[in-house]
Amino acid sequence: MLCSSGVTARIEAIKGAEGTTIRLIGQLDAEYLSELKDQIEANGRVVVLEMDEVKLVDVDVVRFLIECELQGIELLGCSAYIREWIARERNRAN
Repeated sequence: MLCSSGVTARIEAIKGAEGTTIRLIGQLDAEYLSELKDQIEANGRVVVLEMDEVKLVDVDVVRFLIECELQGIELLGCSAYIREWIARERNRAN
């Protein structure tokens, strides 16, 4: 479990036959990206970021999620507000 400024997040890696699922829980901000990147690198082939328990993200996390999708990592259970934010950031970048 990771704590930052009273905000709690958790990152769990679940290895499977097809690759690794990384489960994200709580409120993620830029402070957690280093740990998340380390988990992705340490677990080899990450095929899914499971996000159904993510409550809040910041713009740095949204931009990171865009990069993950470009690398072929699926965002599973991503909330509508995060999906909408991703779409707006992609449009802004183009």
